[in-house]
Amino acid sequence: MAKTATDKVKLTVKPRELVGKKARKLRKDGLVLANVFGPDFKSQSISVDFKDFLKTYKIVKETGVVYLESGKEEIPALIRNVQRHPVSDAILHVDFRKIDLKKKIEASVPVKTTGVSEAVSQKGGVLLLQTETVLIEALPQDIPSEIEIDISVIKEIGQEIKVGDLKKSDKFEVKTAPEKVVVSVVEHKEESITPDTTAAAPEVIAEAPKEGEEAAATGTAETAKAETKEKPAEKKPQSPPPQK
Repeated sequence: MAKTATDKVKLTVKPRELVGKKARKLRKDGLVLANVFGPDFKSQSISVDFKDFLKTYKIVKETGVVYLESGKEEIPALIRNVQRHPVSDAILHVDFRKIDLKKKIEASVPVKTTGVSEAVSQKGGVLLLQTETVLIEALPQDIPSEIEIDISVIKEIGQEIKVGDLKKSDKFEVKTAPEKVVVSVVEHKEESITPDTTAAAPEVIAEAPKEGEEAAATGTAETAKAETKEKPAEKKPQSPPPQK
């Protein structure tokens, strides 16, 4: 990877014949697997040195032009997709999109907030970044690395900055809908942390007797009533008369 006096970023790549599972061993040699694709261009499988790619990616991100050097061929391209391992976050594969430097293209550019909002610093508001990227159209070399948004213009809670409020440029055209909110400041709300200790009284459900048990219980009750009626009341023994 090299950077010329004209601020051109170059990255040396090599054609790759191994694909699929067979290409995995290239990663052990410190190489990143990649493809180059584009309109009116036959897709190519390539590999690139891992350290060189990282240095390049830190400079151009996904909005800057990188010139892929393969032998005597130089291909202007944009980094379009970086596939990473879900656990280790290691780079597994990269897609490069070949571009025509004379034709405008669309690209998603990240937004960056600058300044200090009075609604946040003095009035306790909460800053919300509702749109992380903005779609623009421009010549490849005119695509900005980021679009800055000055939040110092937000003085009151409830104010917002929309895409239509962004600073205009003669080098690119914003394609995102102008009414889309990019940044807003909302009121800070305290969440209740008191646990709810009230509990509903448990519902007691008596188990219904089975059919046989219900009949037996009914019969026993009726028999007890009958015995009570038929059985004469017992007389209490009388005390003998006192002796004279």
